[in-house]
Amino acid sequence: MSEPNRWAKEEYPDYRQDVDKAIGFTPVDMDHFLRGKADAAIALLDKHVQPSASAACLDIGCGIGAMHPSLAGRVRQLHGVDVSEDAVRSAEAANPGVHYRVYDGVRLPYDDGSHDMTLTVCVMHHVPPQDRAAFIAEAWRVTRPGGIFAVFEHNPVNPLTRLAVMRCPFDHDAVLLWPGETRSLLAQQGFQVLETSYLFFLPLKQRWAARVDRALSWLPLGAQYVVCGRRV
Repeated sequence: MSEPNRWAKEEYPDYRQDVDKAIGFTPVDMDHFLRGKADAAIALLDKHVQPSASAACLDIGCGIGAMHPSLAGRVRQLHGVDVSEDAVRSAEAANPGVHYRVYDGVRLPYDDGSHDMTLTVCVMHHVPPQDRAAFIAEAWRVTRPGGIFAVFEHNPVNPLTRLAVMRCPFDHDAVLLWPGETRSLLAQQGFQVLETSYLFFLPLKQRWAARVDRALSWLPLGAQYVVCGRRV
């Protein structure tokens, strides 16, 4: 394994400020993208597993839990785990109904097969390439048979995504993953890859823009993507 994640031993940065500055060239803020990804996660649950309201979900690398206001209450149980104690404390303060734990970045502090859905949101590009297979193996372990694992990531083909990553101090160590690489990593672990969807073609607040995004979800040009696999 590589050296421990820097945020396990350093003070956690102002993540929201970093991201909002990085995407300042758009008319939306970080929460716009978080709500869209939460909606996509719920749609995957409803489509591939069971009604989302009865599901137990785990967010690996949850940071300050910024997406959890858009997820909590829509699933039966929501857990978040991160290597940063600072981030977990912030997440707990902001989301009292969510269950949080700190972990060592190697083994998740959960039982085998304990979650209907595991997800990781723009985390994999911070995991050193040589450690990504082990990261996904842990997601496999804590996902129940028949459950799903969803990986949300930046899309390297999108020039505005590359600009945002370049402008974001938090992403200083980012090594972006192409969708095909993410699919291969899941398949090598044994996940049945169910689908790849693309998100955020139009960074606008209007409802019609969301409808356009959904219509274009097949087109590999969106700012982000999600690969969903089933543990079989």
